[in-house]
Amino acid sequence: MKIHLSLIGMGAGHPDHITRQGVAALQRAQLVLVPRKGADKADLADLRLALCRELLPEGAATIAPFDMPVREGADTDYLGAVDRWHDAIAQVWLDTIARQLPAGGEVALLVWGDPSLYDSTLRIARRLAPRVDLTTTVVPGITALQALTAAHAIPLNDINAPVLITTGRQLRERGWPDSADTVAVMLDGQCAFQTLDPAGLHIWWGAYLGLPHQLCISGPLAEAGPAILRERAQARARHGWLMDTYLLRRAPDKETSHAH
Repeated sequence: MKIHLSLIGMGAGHPDHITRQGVAALQRAQLVLVPRKGADKADLADLRLALCRELLPEGAATIAPFDMPVREGADTDYLGAVDRWHDAIAQVWLDTIARQLPAGGEVALLVWGDPSLYDSTLRIARRLAPRVDLTTTVVPGITALQALTAAHAIPLNDINAPVLITTGRQLRERGWPDSADTVAVMLDGQCAFQTLDPAGLHIWWGAYLGLPHQLCISGPLAEAGPAILRERAQARARHGWLMDTYLLRRAPDKETSHAH
């Protein structure tokens, strides 16, 4: 079976976040895979389905929702648990494609944000290659960091200064990195900024970036941190899911220290 897989960055789910290149790739697809992550995160699948309804001519492609496997607990073997989870996802993809497109063809999957940044879709796709004749095309999308800095109207970096992009787990386990004054934090479900000494740190936080219910908070970490925790809990209760990210900076420039 020969499969051409298009991984299309969809930004935060707003139709305007998908580039014209992404729309063209979506419209070439014969089959569009749509992951479902349970009833409490139905909005995530609904956003993808809404994009398909808006951007695809009626009947142009088969839309195939599939249930995402649940990742096992990873307290002691995080990387191993993720590896096994990716194997399980790849198997579901293969089963869905074989059922819906048995002769092969054009398959598309909308990827939250961009496939290049803290997203494992490409790693999962590589698992298909030994079992099908696979070619993969990546269409870039708006990353969470681009959406965050745009929402706050700030640059990602200070002049001639580096930025470290890391995860909440790394920040929580290793603390503030010695070599960085600016840290962008992804995949932080436990608000690792609580583990830092807030003195001299400024935070720019955003959730549901680019969507109508976008939330933004910024300010000195000592003041903004508790507000973020409250807003985050309330938003998750309202929507059933939450995707957020934030930027931390030491002694920020006066021009970028305004609150939202």
